[in-house]
Amino acid sequence: QLRPHPTEKTTHIVSHEHGMTVMMTLQEGEAEPQCQGFSYSRARLRGVLLEGASLLLLRVLARRQTMPPDLVFPAINTEGDLCTSSY
Repeated sequence: QLRPHPTEKTTHIVSHEHGMTVMMTLQEGEAEPQCQGFSYSRARLRGVLLEGASLLLLRVLARRQTMPPDLVFPAINTEGDLCTSSY
């Protein structure tokens, strides 16, 4: 029998004049929280699409019932790494 094992994962993103800092915290059960931080320059973040903006874009595209060809944006995945988001 497994006992409940609560897991809490938080991501905190701060935009500043030099770029963006992503701080991620993972706490599993009673263990000490594990923290990781990433910083990205403005140049690497040019055109980045965050999660809220991605949802809004999907709604607009659905409403227009059209899809531009090769629609790709830089994004930040659930691990805090830069990746691409294709539609």
